Amino acid sequence: MKAAKLFVHCLENENVEFIFGIPGEENLDIMDALLDSNIRFITTRHEQGAAYMADVYGRLTGKSGVCLSTLGPGATNLVTGVADANMDNAPLVAIAGQAATTRMHKESHQVVDLVSMFKPITKYATQVLEPGTIPEVVRKAFKLAEAEKPGATFIDLPENIVEMDTDELPLPVSANRLTFADRALIKQAAELVKNAKNPLILVGNGAVRARAGDDIVAFVKRHKIPVVNTFMAKGIIPFYNDMAMGTAGLQKGDYENAGFAKADLVICVGFDMVEYHPHLWNPTRNHTIIHIDTKKAEVDNSYIPNVELIGNIGANFLALGEALVNDITTTDIEFNLRTAMINEMNRCAKSDAWPMLPQKIIWDLRTAMDSSDIAISDVGAHKMWMARMFRCDLPNTCIISNGFAGMGIAVPGAIAAKLAYPHKAVVAVTGDAGFMMNSQEIETALRCNTPIVILIWNDGQYGLIEWKQQRRFGRSAYIDFKNPDFVQYAQSFGATGVKIESADQLLPALQTALKANTVTIIDCPVDYSQNDRLTALLGNVVDED
Repeated sequence: MKAAKLFVHCLENENVEFIFGIPGEENLDIMDALLDSNIRFITTRHEQGAAYMADVYGRLTGKSGVCLSTLGPGATNLVTGVADANMDNAPLVAIAGQAATTRMHKESHQVVDLVSMFKPITKYATQVLEPGTIPEVVRKAFKLAEAEKPGATFIDLPENIVEMDTDELPLPVSANRLTFADRALIKQAAELVKNAKNPLILVGNGAVRARAGDDIVAFVKRHKIPVVNTFMAKGIIPFYNDMAMGTAGLQKGDYENAGFAKADLVICVGFDMVEYHPHLWNPTRNHTIIHIDTKKAEVDNSYIPNVELIGNIGANFLALGEALVNDITTTDIEFNLRTAMINEMNRCAKSDAWPMLPQKIIWDLRTAMDSSDIAISDVGAHKMWMARMFRCDLPNTCIISNGFAGMGIAVPGAIAAKLAYPHKAVVAVTGDAGFMMNSQEIETALRCNTPIVILIWNDGQYGLIEWKQQRRFGRSAYIDFKNPDFVQYAQSFGATGVKIESADQLLPALQTALKANTVTIIDCPVDYSQNDRLTALLGNVVDED
């Protein structure tokens, strides 16, 4: 059969449901082969949008999101989304068409060394040089993308290779099974917990990937050890659980407010160092640390575990709990994050301040959404408010990019979330700057019949950067811009646009939008003068570009 057809069969063999991307000259054969496939190709309006869609799809489902571009500028446009997936440990397979191998040895139109470009931001990057190697390349790309810790892989497809014939067939898909920690290590870890006066659990994104939430809740119910989650592990333990302390990761203030200052033992469960660097919560390097993860700990002088339980996160965590004969019922750790969040949200629940307070926007958003609905947060000042204040009772219901933290993820990410979970309501929570970076994908959402809500926090500037400039220099520089009329902008696509003009309008607008069978864009002015209040209450904000 034709190599392009074999390639598509290999994707089908990997149970690929969607491919996000843009057709081009050098992927013509692949596009034609997809016409005879059950894989749904989602034509996007920009390759960055395609990569972000694959990124969020992979993070939500645990299956590799797939994005496709042509060579040259098409492939370079994938880079930001691919890097985001790799740093956030979301399984993703990126595919790019390439020039024929007969002209790759010399200066040639749109030809760049894509494999070398993608290697630093993927787990595996390769070029197909023979049609017979396609089954091995595809199987390896998906296997590595989905193996712990997950990430991105890249396949470069020269146009003359996919035109050739081959007799090869897809390879069988084998499942990865994680092992269990040695019983002696579990016993050693249990002794550390028994001897601790103020143990603390820090849960990261790896626990969400491992679907270990029920195991963590069961452990905490019995042993009453406080739990802090990272941005990317929101909802791993329901906030209504009185052992849920809140979300940490906004830098130094969390050392005390999240209980690390009083903790003598930190049990890190599925913790990825990129989420909240240990030097911020272990500055004196005096914490005893238990590392429970699928991989051995990264080498860092602020993160030297006393015991590492490697393998199946949920099973090893349960085994640790079973090794603890006595329940732990007391702690001197104060629940400052939890208390401050509850008090602050209650204080602002009925605020009529205008422009709207961030606290009030989040209160209304949480009120309008069901606990199983999904919010995709973009990057900006609103992200720290969502991370801190948006209460989650289920994992993967508030998606925050925190490793690479790329702006522009919310709108394409929301489309992917709706495709993955069509029966859930999905809200893209974005600033006006992040919205405009990939707002062209509104057309994609409408064409693909993915009704989503886009909630724009509108302040007419790069608000997070302005705030940092004021804090550091006492003045701001080059952060202002002008927005279009977002209502008219929405209507020009055929979407619904809503302008919020008083604080009492947002909740009913959200409730209506979440029930609508179309894309709704809500323009909501926000008062970011509250940012300093957030840091005063809950700690300093982390530096972001």
